[in-house]
Amino acid sequence: MASGEAAVKREAAGSDSATRAADLCSLLEDYLEPRQVQQVYRAYQFGAAAHDGQRRLSGEPYITHPLAVARTLGEMGLDAESLCAAILHDVIEDTPTAKAEIAEAFGAEVAQLVDGVSKLTQINFRSKAEAQAENFRKMVMAMSQDIRVILIKLADRLHNMRTIFVMPPSKRARIARETLEIYAPIAQRLGINSVRVELEDLGFAALYPMRYRVLKERVRQQRGSRRELLDSVRDELRESLAEGGIDARVIARQKHLWSIYQKMRNKQAGFDDIFDVYGFRVVVADVDTCYRVLGHCHGLYKPLPGRIKDYIAIPKVNGYQSLHTTLVGPRRVQLEVQIRTAEMDRVAEAGIAAHWLYKDAGGPTSVAQTRAREWVHGLMEMQENAGNSLEFIENVKIDLLPDEVYVFTPGGDIMELPKGATVVDFAYAVHSEIGDACIAANIDNRLAPLRTPLETGQTVEIITAPIARPNPAWLDFVVTAKARAAIRHSLKRLQGVEAVDLGRRLVEQALNAMGLSLANLPGDEVGQALESLGVKSLDTVFEEVGLGRRMPWLVARYLAGTEEQADNAGQEAPSGALTIRGNEGAVVTFARCCRPIPGDPIVGFASAGRGVVIHHQACNNIREYRNHPEKWVDVQWDAVAEGDYPVAIDLEVMNRRGVLANVAAVISDLDSNIDAVEIEEKEGMIASMKLVLGVRGRVHLARIMRRLRGLSAVLRITRRRG
Repeated sequence: MASGEAAVKREAAGSDSATRAADLCSLLEDYLEPRQVQQVYRAYQFGAAAHDGQRRLSGEPYITHPLAVARTLGEMGLDAESLCAAILHDVIEDTPTAKAEIAEAFGAEVAQLVDGVSKLTQINFRSKAEAQAENFRKMVMAMSQDIRVILIKLADRLHNMRTIFVMPPSKRARIARETLEIYAPIAQRLGINSVRVELEDLGFAALYPMRYRVLKERVRQQRGSRRELLDSVRDELRESLAEGGIDARVIARQKHLWSIYQKMRNKQAGFDDIFDVYGFRVVVADVDTCYRVLGHCHGLYKPLPGRIKDYIAIPKVNGYQSLHTTLVGPRRVQLEVQIRTAEMDRVAEAGIAAHWLYKDAGGPTSVAQTRAREWVHGLMEMQENAGNSLEFIENVKIDLLPDEVYVFTPGGDIMELPKGATVVDFAYAVHSEIGDACIAANIDNRLAPLRTPLETGQTVEIITAPIARPNPAWLDFVVTAKARAAIRHSLKRLQGVEAVDLGRRLVEQALNAMGLSLANLPGDEVGQALESLGVKSLDTVFEEVGLGRRMPWLVARYLAGTEEQADNAGQEAPSGALTIRGNEGAVVTFARCCRPIPGDPIVGFASAGRGVVIHHQACNNIREYRNHPEKWVDVQWDAVAEGDYPVAIDLEVMNRRGVLANVAAVISDLDSNIDAVEIEEKEGMIASMKLVLGVRGRVHLARIMRRLRGLSAVLRITRRRG
């Protein structure tokens, strides 16, 4: 009896799945050829057989999930290959079916799409981060081959979110978080607004269920109280446009709940302080009419200054085009109006899926598709420059941040950058080599420093220098993922070259103290030493020494064939000073606590990952190294040290007008520069100045301090050493 009931249930489930498949085919008949619809139905039969007996947590047959994914893509108007891949997207991963079987039944293109999606497991960036980030990198690789991979994945995630409430709360929250952090922003980046909005609201409901319910109820209540006002504004808009001879669809719209919640949280505002919950969309025939409608809107109601945005002339980075204006309506209620053509409206909802041209490579490509492919190309650049998968996924999250600024190159080209982007971000957006060599910029013909944030409408010209190179401090203010990845890549490359050079000098110094030199070491002994150290080349050893990961005297003993002595030789480092020129870059750093300058007595300490850190011998912070003599590096200044070095000085001055100008003039006259200044009043007529100057050495500093001491307003001057 029990087996008979099970058979009846299977038959009913199979009938339900067949009905859904038939509904899908009915939808596809509107735009696919009969043979293509038949191909999709065969994919359903293949998938149903492969998943036979498998069920979802909800109790439904598993095949209902792939059918739902395919239906979402069908509503977007995707091609038959994408739909077949959507139905089969879990077959390789969850059943014994091989890729070759799919290729034989449906062709190599479908098999490749299924394989691309099958490489993706659930991404969780909060735990098991390394494995999951590597998994995301694989998705990007698959996207670079065929962007339909991510469309299938988005449709898959959408159906999973629609059915997420059968899952345990902890798993539900994890999936909702990754949806809001990754998948919804990707949908936005690809311009698929309908999917993005639903993903965000479903993620909101799953992650913050109580907040979601409260906000939903408040919106429902407000909609009831403002219905009369909204109807009135809509009627006035329609009448005004009709009188002007404009044929338009005027549609009332409401911000979705996640967008309202984000605005409340970002502005630290209550629901009653959010005025643009409701708005209108006006859809017309052509671009010229869009601008005419804008004039009619401003004739009816006053626009808010600074809230008129022309995304038709300058489309968003995902290809979105529309005119936006915020009006002050009746009862001073703010209403946003979006004005666009029917084609723009279709692109705004479907993004890259609005013009699917995989089979028509010679045809025109939509703005959304072009931007999407440029974005994927940028992702590939980022993943090549990223040091590891975790760094890559963080760069992608930065890249997915919304809001853009639009700036111009000197040639008049428009560059799109995230809000808050700086001159360095712009330089790297133009080209990585320009970013690496930038030193300043002309913004609207005015000189500006590299950390200057850019604003829409500015014209930016980058100033470069052949000897310039990236600065680690840039990572503190750049906002674009491309700039961050390129800076890190360049610094690692430079650091590697510098570390090899420094490590070679340190090892040579240690060998000299033993009466040996690298040039005279027998090749077989060097080979044995490399084997003992577990490395393949001398350059690798030198780099590790230069970065402070190995002690030079210990490496020298291995190279000299006295590793047993090295293992038994206490903590004593060899004698012989390393010459510091000042241009060693990232692998020789100067401690900020004591700010040593050429001429100072100095001592160096090997620091893992930082190379050699140089301190003044009188610095209080070197006490902690007293018990670690193995980390000491004997250093001395080169006879001709290069560059300017920061040094801190403290002044007590008479607090009167013009004293800072007098101090600055003296410093400038002596060919120095003030890098930082801090002034505070001490006792009535006396003020304290804390300056950081750039000097070439002790002699240069002494000249500056002597001249400053001669000013009548200067009461006392000292050098600060930590």
